[in-house]
Amino acid sequence: MKSTANAHARPEGPPTDRVTEIDLDDAGARSESNRNFAMTGVAGFVAPRHLEAIRRNGGRLLSAMDPFDSVGILDSYFPECAFFTEYERFDRHLEKLRRGRPEERVGWMTVCSPNHLHDSHVRTALRIGADAICEKPLVLNPWNLDALEEIEVETGRRVWTVLQLRVHPALEALRSRLRSSGSDARVEVSLNYVTSRGAWYARSWKGDESRSGGVATNIGVHFFDLLGWLFGPVHGIETHVRNADTCAGGLEFETASVRWFLSVNADHLPASARRSGLRTHRSISIDGEEVEFSGGFTDLHTEVYRRTLSGEGFSIADARAGIEMVHRIRTGDVVESGASLHPQLV
Repeated sequence: MKSTANAHARPEGPPTDRVTEIDLDDAGARSESNRNFAMTGVAGFVAPRHLEAIRRNGGRLLSAMDPFDSVGILDSYFPECAFFTEYERFDRHLEKLRRGRPEERVGWMTVCSPNHLHDSHVRTALRIGADAICEKPLVLNPWNLDALEEIEVETGRRVWTVLQLRVHPALEALRSRLRSSGSDARVEVSLNYVTSRGAWYARSWKGDESRSGGVATNIGVHFFDLLGWLFGPVHGIETHVRNADTCAGGLEFETASVRWFLSVNADHLPASARRSGLRTHRSISIDGEEVEFSGGFTDLHTEVYRRTLSGEGFSIADARAGIEMVHRIRTGDVVESGASLHPQLV
C-alpha cells in the first residue's frame, strides 16, 4: 500500500503570502501526544464508526457539531464533549480552544457532514491548525481537491480521507496476489452493490445530487477507488444508466474491464437476498470467481484512524482518481447500449 509522507512534514510547495503559516511548535496543534478531536456531522449515519475509531485509538472528542440534536450517542463515547447545532458557535469554540491551553487545542477534526460541505469543513480544520480526517467522498469535484492542496501548503496541515476498503484484509491480500501473479492478461470484473434505502432517502440531502453527488458518488465512490487501487489507471468510462436510485456502466482499467451496477432500490436485490430478509447485496467477481469480503467490516474505520494518526493514512493524492471517476460518471453522457453492459441491464 502506498504510504503518504509523515504527518508532521509540511507538504511541498512554494511559499505564499496569502495566509500566514502556523508555527507548529508554538501552536502545539498536533504532536504524537495530541489526540484531541473535533467533529462535524456527529448525528449522521456514519458517525458512530468514527466515534468508535477515535476512542479506540486513544482520542478525545472535545467539540462536535450537527444541526440535528439527536446525539445521545455521545453519552456512550464522550459525554463531556461540547455540542453545537450552529456552525458559527462551533467555529467560535474551536477558536477558543486554539487560543487556550496547549493541552486543550484540537489536533484533528473529523468531517462527517453532508458531502457538499466536506471541503468547507476541511478548510476550517486546517485553518485552526488541525489535520482533517474526512469521510468519503472527500469532495464532489476534482478542482475542489486542487484548492485543498493549496491550503495544505498555506497552513502546513494535512488532509486525510477514509478509504476503508483499502485496509480490508481480504482485499489487501487480493491486491498482493494480483501484483505478484506476473500475468499480462486482462481480467473481467463484475461489481454489483445494492444497498436498499427507504422513501426518506429521496427527501434527504442524500437524494439531492447537488449535495450528495448522486448514487455513484454517495454509495459508490469507495468501490471506484478500490477498483483503481486494484487494477491501475482508468482509460475508459461509460455510463449506461443514471437516475435517482440507480447508476450502472463500464470501466476500462489498465488491467481490467469492469461492469458495475449500483442501486439504493430494494427491487434490485437478488431473489436470494430478499428471501433471507437482507437489505444489502455486495458482490465483486473476477473472471467469474467471487471475491469474498463480506466480513471484516467492523473495524475498518478504526484501522484507517490508526494508520492516519501515525502519518500513513490516505491523502488527497490517494483520493483523486476515485473523485475524478465519479465526477465523469455524474457529468458525462449516458450511453444506452455498449459492450460492457452489466448483467442486470441485459
